[in-house]
Order: sequence, then structure tokens, then C-alpha cells
Amino acid sequence: MMDQENSIRLAKRVMDQVQCSRREAEIYIEGGYVQVDGVTVEEPGARVTAEQAVALAPDASLLEIRPVTIIVNKPAGVNAGIGSEGLPVLSCVREDTRVESVRGERFLKRHVKNLAMEPWLDTQATGLVVLTQEFGVSRRLQEGLEQEIIVEVKGSIIDNGLALLNHGLSFNGKPLAPLKASWQNEHRLRFAVKAPKPGQIAHMCRAVGLEVVSMKRIRIGRIAMSSLPLGQWRYLKPSERF
Repeated sequence: MMDQENSIRLAKRVMDQVQCSRREAEIYIEGGYVQVDGVTVEEPGARVTAEQAVALAPDASLLEIRPVTIIVNKPAGVNAGIGSEGLPVLSCVREDTRVESVRGERFLKRHVKNLAMEPWLDTQATGLVVLTQEFGVSRRLQEGLEQEIIVEVKGSIIDNGLALLNHGLSFNGKPLAPLKASWQNEHRLRFAVKAPKPGQIAHMCRAVGLEVVSMKRIRIGRIAMSSLPLGQWRYLKPSERF
């Protein structure tokens, strides 16, 4: 443990070194612009000694750090369900699993704090999950946007089964709203459905004689997963809207 008497807060060191206010020093540090002995430190309260080298990046900015939205291609087995404690899907969000740099963001520790996850995705399913710090994005996702889900199935569909998937089935005792279901090939169905409930698609498939083998969500609203690799993530682009 560092000797408290022979060290000071990193923010104080930056204030003295750069001749800035305490808040400005904190913004520099939280923005990932300050290194201590060549290592980026993002905690203003970290302790440093006089012997340690503290450097401010040449491109350091005092612009407040904007909230972010993160797009993840969730692997099977990672919990992203309703009421997920601690957001287990965050295990996918690391510097080494980021696929591209958008808006020149530095990957900061504060980007993985205070995130809301919308909408849920079954633990055994793969595909698109959204984690956001942006209130507007979270509210938009809660509106029940259309989701595109690819479902691998086995078994033999009953007569008129495809028509029933589109409209005519019930779930939890209530009639389901019309949706779009179509065959992609003999073992793969495509669903375009607004705000499906947990277990709904598997229930619908069973009702027409099919068993779900795997499920993958590839689109939410206007945002498609595209070529995002399994288990990796990216930031939502400024031009993208759900």
C-alpha cells in the first residue's frame, strides 16, 4: 500500500502540473488523458508520489465525457434476461473484444457504469443486445421496437402452421398480435416481432410442432448486427438511430 504521507491525489498533482482547476484535472483523468509511469489512470483519487512521472496526453480535452451506447453480439449462455443482476453481458465488453473505433472514443471505465440493458434476450440465445447510458436511447428501446430473430428448428410443422405463427396463437392465455414469420430454409425461420415476451417464440414453435434448436437476434428497430462477431462489441455510431 502506498504511503499516504508521501503521496498526493492524482487530481492535485495534475492541477499543480498543468495549472488548472480541480474539476478540469478530474475531467482530464476521467477522460483517459493522464498517464502515471506510462500507464493510463482514470481515478482522480489515485495516489501518486513525487518520484512518479505524470503526463497529460497532447490531445487532452476538457469536453465533458458523453454517455455512450454499446452494441454487443451476445454469446449463448450469457445472461441478458429481465432483472439480470450486475449485467453479466458486460463480461463481453472489454478493450480486447472491441471491433472498431467510432467517434474516436477512448474505452473508459466509466463507459461500463450506469448502463441500462434493453431489450432482454434469452440466456441460450445469441445476438444483438444494447447497453446504454443515454436516456433517449433507453426510452426508445422501451417503446417495443420490431426485432428480427432467426430461429433454427427441428420437427415437422403442422398443416397451416406458418399461417398460425403469423397470427392465431395465444401465449399465457392471451391472443398474440400479428407478426411476420417466414421460412429461410427447411430448418430456419425468420421472425419479425415487436417486443416478444420471454419464452414466447419457443412456445409458438411448440404450438405448431417445432422445437427450437437455436435462436439469434439480428436486428432491433433500424439497428442490425451486421458483421459484428460473436462475443464482441462496438459503440453506437452518431448517425445511427433505433
